[in-house]
Formats: sequence, C-alpha cells, structure tokens
Amino acid sequence: MSARNSRANKAAARERLRQERELQAKRDKRRRQLTVGLVGLGVLALTGGIGYAVVQANKPAHWEAARNQSLVKPANTSGENGTTIVIGKKDAEKTLEIYEDARCPVCAGFEQAVGDELHKDVKEGKYKLQFVGATFLDGDDLSEDRVGAYGEGSKNTLSALGAALDVSTDAFLDYKAALYSAEFHPEESDDKFKDDAYLIKVADTVDALKDNKEFRKNVEDGTFDRWALEMSKKFAESGVSGTPTLKMGGDKLTAEGTDNPPMTVAQFRAAVDKALAK
Repeated sequence: MSARNSRANKAAARERLRQERELQAKRDKRRRQLTVGLVGLGVLALTGGIGYAVVQANKPAHWEAARNQSLVKPANTSGENGTTIVIGKKDAEKTLEIYEDARCPVCAGFEQAVGDELHKDVKEGKYKLQFVGATFLDGDDLSEDRVGAYGEGSKNTLSALGAALDVSTDAFLDYKAALYSAEFHPEESDDKFKDDAYLIKVADTVDALKDNKEFRKNVEDGTFDRWALEMSKKFAESGVSGTPTLKMGGDKLTAEGTDNPPMTVAQFRAAVDKALAK
C-alpha cells in the first residue's frame, strides 16, 4: 500500500469517526430532551395528582355539607326547626321525654324490654311521648356544630326516622321498634345503619313503609339529613349526657335505688307511675 493510499484511508476513517460522534451527540441531545420532558410531565402529573387529592380532601364530607342544605321538616313535627316530636292523645296531661341514639346498645335493650309497655301507655292516653334523637355515638357534637368521625349510622338512622315520621307517627314508632329489635340492631362497633339499603330493608318489615316509594326516596335522597343534624343539636344542648334517658316533669326516671334507666317492665312501671302521681 502506498503512503498516499494510507493517508487517504486514515483521513476517511477520521471523517467516519467524526460523523459517528456528531450522530451520537445528536442522539444524546434528543435523549436528554426526552428525559427532561418526561420528568416534566411526571412532575406535572404528580403536582396535578396532589392538587386533586388536596381538593378532594378539602371537599366537605356529606354530613358536613348537609349542615348547609335547605331544612326540610318532616310532617308531625313542631317547634323551631321541626325538632319537637310529641306523640299521643292531646288531653294527656303529662309528657314522657325519651332521649335515644340509634346505635346505642342500651337503648336497644330498653326498647326490646320496655318498648311495648311504653307504646301501650301512650295509646291509652296515660301520657304523651316526646322523642329527642342523638348522634353522639357517631362522634358528633352539634352544640359546637361539629360532625365527628366515628361513623354515620346514628345520623343516617335519624334522617330515616324523619322519613318515617313524615308518613305517620305510627310508622315512626313501629320503625323505631324494628330498628332497635334484636333481629336488626347491630353491634355498636358495626356502623351498619350508615347504609341506606339496610335501613330500607328494616323498613320493609313495617306495613306503612314497605314498598313506600316516597319514604324510600326520602331515605336515599337524604331529604331529612339537615333535620337530623338539627335534632342532634337539640340533644347536645339539652344537658342530657347519655342514652337512654327518660324524663317526666323535668325529673329523670330511674330504676329504684339507682341512677340507671329502668330496663325492665317492672322498673319502668314503678318509675312512671311514681312520676304520674306527682
């Protein structure tokens, strides 16, 4: 090989090497641009995701939002915000006040043992019944306009009871009895009453509510959710600290010799008859 050919070959090799380096440089540049672009998109996606999560987290929960809903009062109520529920004959002189939370297991025990006796007294006109519903087992403190974080069942049931009351006072009493029954009342730790479907299932055992389209719609639409919160607020401002609590003429009714509510028919009869005699 001549010296000339050798120099020509080396020059050609250097040119190919230069071209390959330029090509590789262009590839590297495109790769860097692509990487930066993808990282940018990732950051935007992450930022967007965080932003969306923040927005969602800051959205008011259903029951917090319900405080700003229009107030719909059930039929058969009176007083400010429709939170006075009095059932019974108008000529009954005295009124038995009962304070209950739907999730309360002691309330369930009381209703299962004493409910029939109480309802019989009301029908006979011995006294009227005034019901005040609580939601403190959901973690609520509506005296401070605060919805708690322990569940929804007490509030949801109270709203459904409003829907039953809107049908009739008998439907309200029968539905309340069914909700507290041994068959349907869940453990306190089981927030089963938060589900509309379960509340409707229980309602289907009550003649006045079974297949009642208006009742069902009011439960599913949460028609009386705001009302339930107003009722809960009334309980919170009542000074009553536990459920069930029974009062007549401003005095608390208890089992003889205790501070506990009467939990048997005998205890209830003795406490009520004593209060009626005053």
